[in-house]
Amino acid sequence: MNLQPFFQWLDATPGSIAIRESTMLYPIVETTHVLTLCMFLGLIALLDLRLLGVGLRGIPVSHVAGRLLPIALFGFVLMSISGMLLFYSGSVKAAGNIFFRIKVVMIALAGLNALLFHFTIYRRVAVWDYDAVPPNKARLAGMLSLVLWAGVVICGRMQAYNWFK
Repeated sequence: MNLQPFFQWLDATPGSIAIRESTMLYPIVETTHVLTLCMFLGLIALLDLRLLGVGLRGIPVSHVAGRLLPIALFGFVLMSISGMLLFYSGSVKAAGNIFFRIKVVMIALAGLNALLFHFTIYRRVAVWDYDAVPPNKARLAGMLSLVLWAGVVICGRMQAYNWFK
């Protein structure tokens, strides 16, 4: 399926042009994206490190998740909205960038990892909640999360350098 005509149309809409050509709006959207990314990933990294048994070992996993996930979710929503606005302001350029494509796949995999964790492993958290080192499946989910989100950040930064046209 060739989406290029859609991206060209999107790129030519008044909203896209307004964001892209604005002296203040684009930097505000981009700054919001970076700051909410930091907030989201910082909180998720704390939970992932707890799942790995590396940090916050004395605090039950359910307490860490209960305190951090609502704020992380808020950060994720703002990060997603600002990211979509950035895409909207330059969809042709973004869609043609290999790093953007890899980033989108990694975001999808990170989301799938989170869903699998919460609907399988985390359902039995009461059994291992107080363990300093959680079970292997929980540790694997934490490691995958850290690796995938690090990949998202790296690819996001590399989008500025598209060597593979």
